[in-house]
Amino acid sequence: MDVMIRVRMGNQDAHYGGQLVDGAKLLQLFGDVATELLIRFDGDEGLFRAYDSIDFLQPVYAGDYIEAIGRITHIGNTSRKMEFEAKKVIRPRPDIHESACEVLDPPIVVCKASGTCVVPKEKQRKK
Repeated sequence: MDVMIRVRMGNQDAHYGGQLVDGAKLLQLFGDVATELLIRFDGDEGLFRAYDSIDFLQPVYAGDYIEAIGRITHIGNTSRKMEFEAKKVIRPRPDIHESACEVLDPPIVVCKASGTCVVPKEKQRKK
């Protein structure tokens, strides 16, 4: 089962010069995806325990549309290993016009990560 969310990065997400978005914003999106995966799988939000790896591959800017996708890759007794990928699917084109944008085909992978979440046995409601 995959879960995907799509959001547009706004000016409030830009943390650095040139409207660059902080990488922590992508991790926040991965956390939201992980929460939905756990709710769908276990009926509980669970807890994010740790990231095994995080690779920031391309910059993200205010105005970019980002898809964050995640999937459960391994099911333990209480642990759920997950993989995540964030892709830039639309970007602004202010060089053309202040409201111009373009759909990226193919999308640009901007971040990949993997991690482990935990749902205590007593909170697992789905089998």
